[in-house]
Amino acid sequence: MRSELTDADYAALADFRFSLRSFQAFSEGKAAACGLTPQQHQALLVIRAAPPGAATVGRVAERLILKPHSATGLIDRMEALGLVQRQPSTLDKRRSVLSLTPEAHRTLETLSATHREEIRRLRPMLVDLMQRLETP
Repeated sequence: MRSELTDADYAALADFRFSLRSFQAFSEGKAAACGLTPQQHQALLVIRAAPPGAATVGRVAERLILKPHSATGLIDRMEALGLVQRQPSTLDKRRSVLSLTPEAHRTLETLSATHREEIRRLRPMLVDLMQRLETP
């Protein structure tokens, strides 16, 4: 069954896409101000948010929607910049577990606090958009 979209639906979808892109631009600017690319920022967040022992190149690839070799290159560059460290996995010697350096922790904490505040600022608008999309 096909549901008809109204002009209001299209407007809400356009506004939602605009809000996503605006947040992405905000995030990219904040990362750049800290000397990071958007992918480096996202990788730091993936590594920090992973359960103990689960921060691997494979997880970074999955969460950033990258091919494994691209994630490996990203982590190699981040390691060279002193942002991440690799330790052999205690469960599987073929894998390395990633961790953030103290510098990366400080940078990520600053970025994450700024992002949380921006999301809190955007919350009323996002809730309104979601309600507009849910209303039949």
